[in-house]
Amino acid sequence: MFDNRFKPQAQNLLIKGAKPVGFAQPELPPVLDVLVGADGAILDISASLTADNAKTVAANGAFISPGWTDLHAHVWYGGTDISIRPEQGGAARGVTTIVDAGSAGEANFHGLREFIIEPARENIYAFLNLGSIGLVACNRVTELQDMRSIDLDRTIAVIRENRDVIIGIKVRASAVISGGWDLVPLKLAKKLSRVLDLPVMVHVGEPPPLYDDVLGLLSEGDIVTHCFNGKQGGSIIEDDDLFRLAEDAAKRGIILDVGHGGASFSFDVGKAALERGLLPNTISTDLHNRSLDTSVWDLATTMSKLLSLGMGMEDVVIASSTAPKRAIRKPADNLLAKGKPAEFTLFDLVDGDLVVTDSQGATSTLHQTFEPRYAILGAEAVVAHRHHPIPAGAPGHKCPSCGWTA
Repeated sequence: MFDNRFKPQAQNLLIKGAKPVGFAQPELPPVLDVLVGADGAILDISASLTADNAKTVAANGAFISPGWTDLHAHVWYGGTDISIRPEQGGAARGVTTIVDAGSAGEANFHGLREFIIEPARENIYAFLNLGSIGLVACNRVTELQDMRSIDLDRTIAVIRENRDVIIGIKVRASAVISGGWDLVPLKLAKKLSRVLDLPVMVHVGEPPPLYDDVLGLLSEGDIVTHCFNGKQGGSIIEDDDLFRLAEDAAKRGIILDVGHGGASFSFDVGKAALERGLLPNTISTDLHNRSLDTSVWDLATTMSKLLSLGMGMEDVVIASSTAPKRAIRKPADNLLAKGKPAEFTLFDLVDGDLVVTDSQGATSTLHQTFEPRYAILGAEAVVAHRHHPIPAGAPGHKCPSCGWTA
């Protein structure tokens, strides 16, 4: 089993004085200690614990939640022109599990696995792109020009050989990707999903195809990413019929994912949807080198944006931890039980003003932000904090596209 391959440590880990949130686990103390064995499994939880030969992390009243899971990011660094390194959006940002959303197709997935997934500190899984080349030259060389772009036999073979890390199929349903090919790629992806019993993650954007028609082809467990995009013809608040279709899709078990990205999240759309009772199931970043230092920054900042729009704090935490785990069919229950692998995020909710932007360039002032303190990977406690973009041209800014400085 691929999950939780965190490296064993030299000693146990004791987390002291953390407030649990997002576990949906009865009878937890309001403030607790967690003892993790050197092998990464939980040894004990209690209102008060002591331990010899254990490294101690003083939570000082910080929240402890299931490990934050980014359901949509791009981390095939070097394999595509858009991807970042996993560590740029991973444990150092409080994220313990990253899901790469279609950076690789069948022709280059072996590289993503060998050079990124297997060496990573975090858990990394992948949606395999329906297009054989994936996002090698994202939006410059389309992965879905016509049937020459897709090899169904090889795609099925690669998925079957890598079922431990491939957790679904990614398809971009947008005119800027597939021209006038409309719904054909999505129909092919859905066929594969039925053959392989895997969910489809579908990118919605500029029509065709219409967001309306996309929803009609999806079934329970499939994922619509960029659900609150503000693009003309693809926004759920500019068309009441589409909004009702989105509500119906949510009732049918289709997962609505934020997938912020550099072009796919609108404050206005998110606010209107929340006011009408339509909440996203999952909160993800669509983090890549064109969104890292512009509108997205990291998962904590994206979570803070949804909090500012009216989602409850615990709802935001669940949408960023156990809900994405369930979406990729990974364990999400009783995560604080003895014997379970330790995968947690320690964070504070901090008061203070922060000006942020959405993908359309609209600004908003946040009055509270999620501030990660530690990512707990087994018995390893990784110090974490939000990403602070370095303006282009400023000292320490090495890459004008991605902001990577170390």
